Amino acid sequence: MALRPPSRRSAALGRETGEDVLGHELLEEMAISLGRAGRIAEQALSRLREHKGTPQERVKLLSAAAESVHAYFIQRELCGLRRHDDVIRDFEIPREVLVRLGVTERKP
Repeated sequence: MALRPPSRRSAALGRETGEDVLGHELLEEMAISLGRAGRIAEQALSRLREHKGTPQERVKLLSAAAESVHAYFIQRELCGLRRHDDVIRDFEIPREVLVRLGVTERKP
């Protein structure tokens, strides 16, 4: 069961409206999707870092990492989080992945 904070409208009426419930459900789904996309990106980046195989395998892992990071960035933007600098630093996203996403320069 999810807990929902009271809204101004529902508090004034003494009940929660359908719009309030839907809004909370949408926010919950966005948060779940963002978390899932973040975990997938972290796993793909980890596999890329730990790779010790052939160059062809590395290219596949690099492509998968770039794709998952791109999906995570899109999910963040859908949640209103437009700046990715902290994520790039915290996830330690390699330059070669960022180049595949079209990032030409990382700021220190």
